[in-house]
Amino acid sequence: MRYKFTAACLLAFIFHFTSIAQNQNFDTVQIKTTKITESIYMLEGSGGNIGVLTGKDGTVIIDDQFAPLTEKIKAALAKINDQPVRFVINTHYHGDHTGGNENLGGAGAIIVAHENVRKRLSTDQFMAAFKSEVKASPYAALPKVTFTDSVTFHMNGETVNVFYVKNAHTDGDVIIHFKESNIFHTGDVFVRYGFPFIDQGAGGSIDGMIKATDLLIARTNDQSKIIPGHGDLAAKKDLFDYKQMLVTVRKRVADGIAQGKTLEQIVATDPMKGYVVIMDKTLFVKLVYDSLKK
Repeated sequence: MRYKFTAACLLAFIFHFTSIAQNQNFDTVQIKTTKITESIYMLEGSGGNIGVLTGKDGTVIIDDQFAPLTEKIKAALAKINDQPVRFVINTHYHGDHTGGNENLGGAGAIIVAHENVRKRLSTDQFMAAFKSEVKASPYAALPKVTFTDSVTFHMNGETVNVFYVKNAHTDGDVIIHFKESNIFHTGDVFVRYGFPFIDQGAGGSIDGMIKATDLLIARTNDQSKIIPGHGDLAAKKDLFDYKQMLVTVRKRVADGIAQGKTLEQIVATDPMKGYVVIMDKTLFVKLVYDSLKK
């Protein structure tokens, strides 16, 4: 199975999770706007895909990429609608999705996220998989509205349901459903650059990823449009392929564990064979291995 990904997706992944995003040349980044409906758009730049709902009630955006891109993002939004950004919904705490929080929050937007996102943004974090420390965010970047299970917006003719998925990519992931338009934004629970990163130190797990994907499959239909955390606009069939990839590798690693094999021995069997891999194979296998051994 091949997954289409862009260089920007891969760079965002590498830059964020090695804590050298500040060394990326954001001057060269261009914001691409994809119109999905008259009021819903997807913006791509560097970092997580941004969902946009706009109209007479103001603009709601989902995630906001890196801080140096805020002015470019605002310029792209202005071409769609001159309404201000009233709300920013964070799908999880990672900096390639929340880096613009301080700029937008300082300008008056209300940041909304699961309560665990605020907890993680407000304290120093250590990403063991990358031996990377992430400093706490300033006050203006923190969510001002938090929730535990779900929250619903009624704006611009849309019922926007934001619901929590437990211990998937992190412990603070949410999925956004634009009910009238049958559009979903998944954050990094579903990505299209291949194998996802599972932030176990922040509560993520392989089983949680699979359960979250199952939930998405159950809630979508063949007409659904899906904005992934990274990569091109997707459809339900892409969720099936993604789930099968996760389930296959999980089973291969679990079988190795059941046979008493060490991590190194399991890596040597190449549990990711048959799939295009753009990260270190050892990393994802180790993430699955550690997740199953807990």
